[in-house]
Amino acid sequence: MTTALITGANRGLGHHFAAELLARGATVYAAAREPATIDLPGVRPVALDVTDPDAVAAAADLAADVDLLVNNAGISTGSQLLGDLEGVRAEMDVNFWGALSMVRAFAPVLAANGGGAIVNIASALSWFAAPGAGAYAVSKAANWNMSNALRLELAAQGTRVTSVHLGLADTDMAAGLQGPKTDPAVVVRTVLDAVEAGDLEVVVDEWSAMVKASLAGDPRAFYDRFGTA
Repeated sequence: MTTALITGANRGLGHHFAAELLARGATVYAAAREPATIDLPGVRPVALDVTDPDAVAAAADLAADVDLLVNNAGISTGSQLLGDLEGVRAEMDVNFWGALSMVRAFAPVLAANGGGAIVNIASALSWFAAPGAGAYAVSKAANWNMSNALRLELAAQGTRVTSVHLGLADTDMAAGLQGPKTDPAVVVRTVLDAVEAGDLEVVVDEWSAMVKASLAGDPRAFYDRFGTA
């Protein structure tokens, strides 16, 4: 992980990824829709909207030395599947299609640089749904299985794909939500250590581990227990 590009690097987990990678000696391309909002000294700001194919292609041309891609950019609109369809589409466009667009653009870059690694930030909501997060849960479920499929498709070129799952991190996106929140710096260190170790999946916290384990049982038990049905 000598040269990294991080999407959504102007705040939240993305900002912490950039700071930690700099501390580990990496060259860091910090990408955001508004690069002027990136205030971390030492990074290389990149203007990037992951839903804009031209911007994605330009980023891949600019950052041709990347060996680590962190697909961190994401949105949560609070849309329900039977509610505002534009909100549902927006979440899929960023959380799934945007991440896939980045991988498609950067796969040849990673191959040329020895294979490298991709980190896709998914969620514990890849594995369950909750009121107020219907579209988000669907988009993150797609993101999770995207990682599984890409891992197979990119194996021949030596690119490792790691999917990251967590509950709440103490970032702006979770500011209005109740519940235990993990320090984003801890999340990032955990993820990068796992990538260096070659892990395929990172389950960051106990809540996410419990949710994943529940998939082996009757879903009624989970939804009855947590009152989300």
